[in-house]
Parts: sequence; C-alpha cells; structure tokens
Amino acid sequence: MIHQPTLFFDGPIEDKPIESVIAGMSHVGDFLSASEQDAVLREVDLRTWRSDLKRRVQHYGYRYDYKARRVDRSMYLGALPPFALPVAGRLVERSLLPQLPDQLIVNEYLPGQGITAHVDCEPCFAETIAMVSLGWAYEMEFIHSQTREVRAILLAPGSALVISGEARYRWLHQIRARRSDHGIRRQRRVSLTFRNVLLCDSEA
Repeated sequence: MIHQPTLFFDGPIEDKPIESVIAGMSHVGDFLSASEQDAVLREVDLRTWRSDLKRRVQHYGYRYDYKARRVDRSMYLGALPPFALPVAGRLVERSLLPQLPDQLIVNEYLPGQGITAHVDCEPCFAETIAMVSLGWAYEMEFIHSQTREVRAILLAPGSALVISGEARYRWLHQIRARRSDHGIRRQRRVSLTFRNVLLCDSEA
C-alpha cells in the first residue's frame, strides 16, 4: 500500500537542506533565471523532437533505449548541444554534479502527461543525476522502494533537483499524468535531465 504523499515544497520554493527531504537529494530553486529559461526553450524548440513515447523527447550525447534499458557506444550521438553547455557547466561550478555530463534527455510534459515511477537505469548511468525544470511547475513524487512512503516535491521553473545515493537508488520517482497540481492547472513543462553514461570496457 502506498502512503499518501508528504508535500515538501508547497508555494514559493526555497533551497532546502538535504536532510529535510531525502538523503542524497539537493535542490536549488533559482538555478536559472526566467530569461535564461526562455533562451534555452527557444533553442530546444528549434530542434527535432522524437515522438516514440507518450511525450516528446530529445536525446543528446547518447541515445537511451527505453525498452531495453541500455546504452552502449553505438548509441553515441555527439557532443552536447551549445544550449546545454552553460547549464551543464553551472551544475559543476555549483558542485551539483561532480563532472560535466555526457548525456542529456529533454522531456516535454503537456497537461495530462507524466512519467511512471522508476529508478534511472543503474547499469547505464553514474550515481548523480540532475534535473532542471523549465516553463511550469509540476509535482514529482518519490516513492520508497521498500516502505512505499511517498514524498512529493514541487519542481518550479528554473529549479534544479539533483539525486544521488539513497535518493537515486532507494526511491522511485514519478510525475502523475494529470492536468493540475493542487487545483492549479498545468501548462507546458520542459525538463533537462543530465547524466553520465557508464560504458563497459568490453564494448570498446
């Protein structure tokens, strides 16, 4: 049985100490300004979207195979695009990522769209994952893999949420497919998920 969620960030989002949310999680509410978000969104919308999921996505660095849950060297697409480099660099400068990421997935969420509860592929990606939100605030739920406790976090536009350790491996995360959060109708949200790919030497 899944417990009713505890909402940690309700209303204006401020930076929260890791201990107040989930071990291994950090949050920066003002990571990108409104003008920086607009600039990134303009560049994103000039590029080609993939429509093989229920939501539109873009892959950079390496393509990720959702069905097989794998990444290998044959899936290399090239360097991250110019619009992503300042964002990735800031994540490293602010000690949110230990090194520059080499993989980026851009996800578009329209009202009524979400993503099912999951843990990002453990053999595919390094421990630390960063999610930068653009456009609109959506609620993300974290579900403990054993206790089924639910903790809900409101991801405001311009915020960065980083997970590692327990938050990365012991808690599933999801966005419910609905049209509003707490009575507020959703609008379009775009997220940038930065990761580092783990490749086996045998694939060289």
